[in-house]
Amino acid sequence: MNRPAKRPINLSLDVGLIEAARAHGLNLSAITEEALRTRIAQEDAQRWLSENSEAIAAQNAWTAEHGLFSDEFRGW
Repeated sequence: MNRPAKRPINLSLDVGLIEAARAHGLNLSAITEEALRTRIAQEDAQRWLSENSEAIAAQNAWTAEHGLFSDEFRGW
């Protein structure tokens, strides 16, 4: 399994949070990486929605006017 390359960085964090994390035996690097992955995914999703908002609005308007292709097959 290939592990991603790691680079040391300087990061300033609240001293109380660092001490509490260490007291709980938490891995600050792993937690930070996961938080960054989550935030990047959220930012990417928000950017995609923003970049595609016109197309989404147009598709929603078309669907509201014409319905879905599968409407005739729906039993509910």
